[in-house]
Amino acid sequence: MPTHLAAFVVTTWLLAMLPGAGQALVVRQTLAGGLRAAWAGIAGTATGLLVWTTAAAAGLSAVVLANPGAYAVIRAAGGAVLAILGVSTLLSLRKTPPAAGAPEPPVRWGGYLAGLATNLGNPKAGVFAISLLPQFVTADGPVLLSSLALGGLWALVTACWYLLFTWAVNRGRSFASRPAVHRRVQVVTGGVLVLLGVAVAAGV
Repeated sequence: MPTHLAAFVVTTWLLAMLPGAGQALVVRQTLAGGLRAAWAGIAGTATGLLVWTTAAAAGLSAVVLANPGAYAVIRAAGGAVLAILGVSTLLSLRKTPPAAGAPEPPVRWGGYLAGLATNLGNPKAGVFAISLLPQFVTADGPVLLSSLALGGLWALVTACWYLLFTWAVNRGRSFASRPAVHRRVQVVTGGVLVLLGVAVAAGV
């Protein structure tokens, strides 16, 4: 059965707070489409964590990570997704920034799929799942079910942090939507996504 749940929650919360592709993505989604767009991306990220933890619990991710060819393909695909998102952000500089208080565009599956692809394309999430979960599961009881339960808790904790984070970003959206500030934010966010994509693809 799971043990040391408080320590597990604190650990996964700190992992969620680490700057990375997920945070860069939700910042982009919040500024471009508002909270509903970010929520779709957060749902995709949480789903990706569930997939990774399920694979880790079943031993599949260990097999993938032990196979250099499969690992390289996943890494390259994840890097490409991040780089494409970054380039699209930089290309959107040619568009007029959304006015503060403007109605949010309808949420499409694209936001969810972007969050899902970003998470699944990051093999480090699989590494975390393999190395983290066993430390909080005892040998007594249903190990698979306990691992899946911890995976669900990990996804929930991560989603809670991202919801808080995007709420804070959205609070400053009127300031960030000023043309000069908006362009700077897009340049930084797009550049970060491109650099992260290159780093993921290179295995850094």
